[in-house]
Amino acid sequence: MSDRPLVDRSASASGIRRLLILGGFVLVLGAGLALAGNAFGGLALLAVFALLAMVGLVAIFALALGLVQLGSRSADAGISRDYLDSLAIGTLIVDRRGRIIYANRAYGQTTGATGAGDVKGIERLFAREPDASEQIYRLASLARDGRAGQEEFRLPRPLAGSDGDPRWYRVSVRPLLRRGGALVAWQIADITAEREKEETFFKDLQHAIDYLDHAPAGFFSDDRRGRLVYINATLADWLKIDLASFLPKTRSLRDFVAEDSLPLLGSDLETSEDAGPKVVDLDLITADGHRLPVRLLRSMGRAEDGAAGLSRTLVLNRSVDSGGADALQLAEVRFTRFFNSSPMAIAALDGAGKVLRANAAFAKLFGLTDGGDLLSSLREEYQSALRQALASASRGEADITPIDAELAGDQTRMLKLYMSAVSDVTGETGEVSILYAVDITEQRALEEQFAKSQKMQAIGNLAGGIAHDFNNVLTIITASVDFLLLNHRTGDPSFQDLLLIKQSANRAAALVRQLLAYSRRQTMRPKMLNLTDVLADNHLLLQRISGDLVKLERHHARDLWPVMADIGQFEQVITNLVKNAHDAMPEGGTITISTRNVPATEVKSFGYAEMEDEDFVLVEVADSGTGMPADVAERIFEPFFTTKEIGKGTGLGLSMVYGIIKQSGGFIFVDSRMGEGTTFRIFLPRHIPSAIEAPRAEGAAANGTKVDLSGTASILLVEDEDQVRAGNVRALKMRGYDVHEAASGSEALEVMEELGGKIDLVVSDVVMPEMDGPTLLRELRKARPDLKFIFVSGYAEDAFAKNLPEGEKFGFLAKPFSLRDLAIAVKSALEEDG
Repeated sequence: MSDRPLVDRSASASGIRRLLILGGFVLVLGAGLALAGNAFGGLALLAVFALLAMVGLVAIFALALGLVQLGSRSADAGISRDYLDSLAIGTLIVDRRGRIIYANRAYGQTTGATGAGDVKGIERLFAREPDASEQIYRLASLARDGRAGQEEFRLPRPLAGSDGDPRWYRVSVRPLLRRGGALVAWQIADITAEREKEETFFKDLQHAIDYLDHAPAGFFSDDRRGRLVYINATLADWLKIDLASFLPKTRSLRDFVAEDSLPLLGSDLETSEDAGPKVVDLDLITADGHRLPVRLLRSMGRAEDGAAGLSRTLVLNRSVDSGGADALQLAEVRFTRFFNSSPMAIAALDGAGKVLRANAAFAKLFGLTDGGDLLSSLREEYQSALRQALASASRGEADITPIDAELAGDQTRMLKLYMSAVSDVTGETGEVSILYAVDITEQRALEEQFAKSQKMQAIGNLAGGIAHDFNNVLTIITASVDFLLLNHRTGDPSFQDLLLIKQSANRAAALVRQLLAYSRRQTMRPKMLNLTDVLADNHLLLQRISGDLVKLERHHARDLWPVMADIGQFEQVITNLVKNAHDAMPEGGTITISTRNVPATEVKSFGYAEMEDEDFVLVEVADSGTGMPADVAERIFEPFFTTKEIGKGTGLGLSMVYGIIKQSGGFIFVDSRMGEGTTFRIFLPRHIPSAIEAPRAEGAAANGTKVDLSGTASILLVEDEDQVRAGNVRALKMRGYDVHEAASGSEALEVMEELGGKIDLVVSDVVMPEMDGPTLLRELRKARPDLKFIFVSGYAEDAFAKNLPEGEKFGFLAKPFSLRDLAIAVKSALEEDG
């Protein structure tokens, strides 16, 4: 029979057990009778029972072989067995050792077994199937723990054959408890058809939702209280609602109905009548306050209890309605207005790429109208990808990969092309696809600008990373040259070579400062500056930047007030402004740099509300170029904003200028008129120096007066670079100081302990292994709160000062420095009142 199981050892096992029990009972009974009777009777009985024992043994073997049955199965057991045999789901029963007890015919059909010898256990069956190994392992673990479970998985081929399409299987396991011992029941079913139905259902559901969401009519659903439960994308667009932030039942329909149209709703929201759609003409109010005339076709649904449920409301836009027009004409007008007013370029194409219909945005972007060839409008290297997309659309494929393309012609315009197949139009028009095009030229330019800004940031990171070691090298060079200059007179032939080496080292130090200026994370290192001197020192550089066609003029007021600014970054500001002025005058012109004092009483006359009434120093950079329109001037300091051609400007120069001026406590403004040029005005606060900022020794040295830089104080010099430390120790000893040295912060603490703390001044590097300079200062302050301290670093002062307690006093010497700089800093620190 077709329902006969492939394997069934359950009956044989139980029969053997019953026969063994019966045989044992007979033998025990015979032995009892023999022992109870006399000797002769005992022999007779023994013979009889011996014969019965032989018959019993023969019966046992006959029953075991299935030749004899003691009795038929019960009716219930027979029904269960017949059900199991005819079950369409493959079923396998094994004992706790994995031996197969039962396998129905469906199991063989599913797994490809044709006979009892072909039947394999589940674990063995999937042993070489990596796609199912984890699931089968979990089920086997559940079976060993006496628990049930179920898993689904996909195999690249059917179990019943080596060839075929991928198949889905569901495998389940559960324990079977019986008196003879625990068994495990496995079931396996091919659920490929079920999965395909599910996928088809979900695709159809997704399509239905997408059709509803992007239908040419609005749709919403609300409850009896008027709370919106659903709104489609079309209506959200009409009402200017951000669909991503829309939450069900948080907004009411009445929130979008004009006040004079509210009565038209009446009791519509509360009615439970379902006699058909109710038509309501009213005005909706969009989020930006505009009126939208619509027609609502409302139908109320029913809840499970029969009460009125959620509404189903279709919204028709009647803003294009006009008297005398029929519905078809109105629909055509609405579609045409929507199609032509869309900001996205849209066109219908045939299989060869000919334009059958196109909106205004498409014609403007591609320069094509109906009948134009889209392929010829693209560069040759992108035409192949478009042909492949058209071929996919002709085959009706649903998912067509978007194409990045470039328009043919001199101007580079990058596009993103989206294509969808037209599968519901029957052949008269020849349409095979709808093309949507987006101009991504600005996006690509922004990406390139971002990449350039990342490059600039990388340069800044690199400069910051090498600044310490590089400045140590420059310090060694500068110190060595200073020692050599002490032993060479002006007339010595080597003197000029030594000066050239020192000048080159100074130029290298300036180069490091310029690199660090490009890093927007660079910490300000303000110094008291006279801007007239700074601009004079950079005149040659600025002249080179302005070029041969541009005349560079400087006008400086007398007695210019000092300001506090980072000289390197201020030079960067002026360099950027002059470079921009040069670019604004391709045919030549004049750049004027002027400075003057602006007292507090004059600030208001400029009309800048941000500025307070205080003294400023004004720097103006003016050009006679083409100027800028007002909308450009308003955005000129925004990062990545640039009016230059792609590849000729990052849009970060002026934003960096703005940041530097703001960090310096100043203000920057732009005044520009088309055809008249542009003027940038920089206002920096006036700085009034204090006595502390102008030590006697340094001030005298600045004035050219010879100062006694010798001393007898005890100095602890802490520097991890051996050559730098050796040079500095030598320089200070030449000035008469008692110098003790240490190669690290830990060693410095040991030296202090050995000397009993008898140190007048500590000169320490900032970045050192084991213990850095700020940590060393904090440790020394515990025993010597009044100890004088000078930090030496290639970084800006603010970069480490923030790690020290507020109000901490210390001197600072920037690397690289000359021996004289070191002597002046030490002399100033020792003479400073503590």
